[in-house]
Amino acid sequence: MGPVAGRRAARLAAGPAGFTLIEILVVLVVLGIAATVATLAWSGDDTGAATREARRFAGALEHAAARAQVRAETLGVSAEDMGWRFWRRDPQRGSWQPLADDDVLAARTLPAGMQLRALHFAGTPVPPDTILPLRPTGRNDPFAFTLSAASVTLVDAADPLNRVAWSTADAIVR
Repeated sequence: MGPVAGRRAARLAAGPAGFTLIEILVVLVVLGIAATVATLAWSGDDTGAATREARRFAGALEHAAARAQVRAETLGVSAEDMGWRFWRRDPQRGSWQPLADDDVLAARTLPAGMQLRALHFAGTPVPPDTILPLRPTGRNDPFAFTLSAASVTLVDAADPLNRVAWSTADAIVR
């Protein structure tokens, strides 16, 4: 018998290769637990999704305020129930044009069940279709928006220094 035949005989004598039933069941249980955790994390309560959207909106507001200063242009933001849109003020016409040249400031549609509304500007309540300005001087009046989901309402508020914070009823988080 040659060296190849000797290895084959040794393999056959050791038993068939493969996984045992116990090993397969352990893997299935681990996969089942991981799938359950992933499902709960992905489709859990609205608080996590609303918090992510509030952070995204706060970041976009800060970016827009900085861009207005850097480019010396007047920008605006409006809430459209199911999302938001940023605008650029056309100095010749005096009208607002949708902003389309910045991915961060692109129009955003919120996930189903969430609503965004302008709350106030310079301490005064505002109608829903108002465009709130972000001036090139950086001297902006304080404003706030509410982001509502089924189980939570968050507030995105900007101060005169263009810092934006989101908050619940308890505390402001930066």
